[in-house]
Amino acid sequence: MAADADDRPALTAPRPAAVAPAEPRPAGRTTPTQPILGLAGLTFVLPLFFLLAFLLGSAEASLVVLGPLATFALPVIAMIAFWWQDWPGSHLRAGWVGLTDTLIAGVAGVGLTILGQLVVSRVDLRGIFVADAGPGHVATFPVTLALGAGTFTAILQLTLVCERCPLARLPRVPAGLAALALSWVVAVLAYLLVVNLDHVPAAVRAADGLRNPGGPLAAPVYGALLVTLGVWQVLLFVALRGLPFSLIGRRWLRILAGNAGVAGATAATFPLVWRVAGWPPARISAVGGTVIAAALLVAMLFEGWPATRLRPYPGRTALVGLVALVAAALYGVLWAYAGQIDWVRATAEDWISTAALNFIALGVVMHVAVWQRWPVRSGATPGHAPGSATDAGARSRS
Repeated sequence: MAADADDRPALTAPRPAAVAPAEPRPAGRTTPTQPILGLAGLTFVLPLFFLLAFLLGSAEASLVVLGPLATFALPVIAMIAFWWQDWPGSHLRAGWVGLTDTLIAGVAGVGLTILGQLVVSRVDLRGIFVADAGPGHVATFPVTLALGAGTFTAILQLTLVCERCPLARLPRVPAGLAALALSWVVAVLAYLLVVNLDHVPAAVRAADGLRNPGGPLAAPVYGALLVTLGVWQVLLFVALRGLPFSLIGRRWLRILAGNAGVAGATAATFPLVWRVAGWPPARISAVGGTVIAAALLVAMLFEGWPATRLRPYPGRTALVGLVALVAAALYGVLWAYAGQIDWVRATAEDWISTAALNFIALGVVMHVAVWQRWPVRSGATPGHAPGSATDAGARSRS
């Protein structure tokens, strides 16, 4: 089983029974521990959230422009953090690592947004970068979100649940590019086969040149389904580090069980909240988005503290409870703001889901997995910061 764990991201690899001593540091310097690391990380996550949420002067303008761009940047960030192990920034000095990789993710995110626009309609740069582009221009919000979210969901499934198999056999850069390309292809095929735009008036579709794939699920429903899938991906494979599937020794069986578990949990819970509870898709996405953001805050930014101070079983229960409490608090805070705004092109729940997933969760991943918690923890080897998503268990291939 030890050999099987080598290709797993450190997020999902079982925790070692004992932690190796930290590398020697210069006299007088101490390594911050939790909760100091997490609290210090909030000084990165919160300013980034406010920057993305209000950069264009209003919450709605930032939502319709930066929301799609951040959505398409997320799979690139996942590739850099979990496949490239922060290459090419990992060859630079601390600080430049995060900056370089962030710029690459931003540029690639714009490129993928353009491709997404091409899939749903036609390329229109004004529709990408201008909040109110006007009649005849193809706005990226909300019509491209399902495609971008599908790409991110696919690369998470390939990375966390499938343990990067079989692409991990390749050198890290080609493997990451192959994972991103495969995730994009899967997302496009799923969009064309599953999604419909029947909820968009025919006159609007004609004016914007939108292609209606004609699938069985409306785009908002499909988006809510993806968010529900993402909740189970993050809860099982980030918060619980792959449990119970990580207990299975044979890799092929572990991967099969993990995929079946995530798919089964999604198939069981989504109809419950949509059909039985009667939640509209926007509410499912908003609640699910805050759960995902809360799980990353608790399990990634704070590394499970204080639940990690307990014995394993009560600790895991406490961890899930912490995620639920943080998610409830996060939803309440975001709703308290969004519920006071007169939205025109979006809704309060649209903003909550985007703010949680694309602004808060993105900030956590960027700080921990790309910036390697710099400058709070700046003494780590580039690409392998202790406690980060690319820590022990990630291979360095060239």
